[in-house]
Amino acid sequence: MRASNSPEQDSRQRLRREASFHDARFAEDTRAATDRFYSVTAASFSHYRERVLEGAGGLEVLEYGCGTGAAAYDVAARGGLATGIDISPVAIDMARSHAREKGLEANARFEVMNAEALAFPDGSFDRICGSGILHHLDLDRAYPEIARVLRPGGYGVFLEPLGHNPLINWYRRRTPGMRTEDEHPLMRADLAQARRHFRQVDVRCFHLAALAAVPFRGTPLMRPMLAALCGLDRVLLARGSPFRYQAWMVVMELRR
Repeated sequence: MRASNSPEQDSRQRLRREASFHDARFAEDTRAATDRFYSVTAASFSHYRERVLEGAGGLEVLEYGCGTGAAAYDVAARGGLATGIDISPVAIDMARSHAREKGLEANARFEVMNAEALAFPDGSFDRICGSGILHHLDLDRAYPEIARVLRPGGYGVFLEPLGHNPLINWYRRRTPGMRTEDEHPLMRADLAQARRHFRQVDVRCFHLAALAAVPFRGTPLMRPMLAALCGLDRVLLARGSPFRYQAWMVVMELRR
């Protein structure tokens, strides 16, 4: 009988699976089939981007799990010093190439790195951001690392999927090839866990009714329907609403 792996061996194998999956994703654009769903996500991405870039000029900002580096370029273009890390060498090569093409290499650097064991000294960054990264990680390792490298008074902001909606979870089960075997959309317990490491945790939920607009993508009805459904979401997903955590996405703000 084969001996079971140690926790560290399991962790290394998980990280290798994540790196392999994301190398293929960025090299081959394997998530293109989900684009129709992201047509309704402007509200969450806009809020996330606003919090990432507010006063970013002159700040040192870490894009955590940067992929090809979207937020890092925006920070660098505003005069901030951006560092992007990702476990995928393919993504980091692409990010470096894009930074050169945009003329931003002086203010944007990219490194292959394990997000659960950052190679930065304590208090290295004024702000940390990430989109679709935390749900790939062991949060027992990730949250303390984010808190460690974040300067006092700084904040982290993350855009992540939630895992409570049964219809969304049904779709996830039907499309396993679009995600890694180890990822885990965040649950309320995961959000609460952040409070052990940060002075303040603010949570805003997005996209419940708005998902009904997806079938109308590319039609004249899309814009007015999405506007109406986003208005409904502001009610359904307000603080204290029983429907709040049925949302698709959450923006978390973590204050040190």
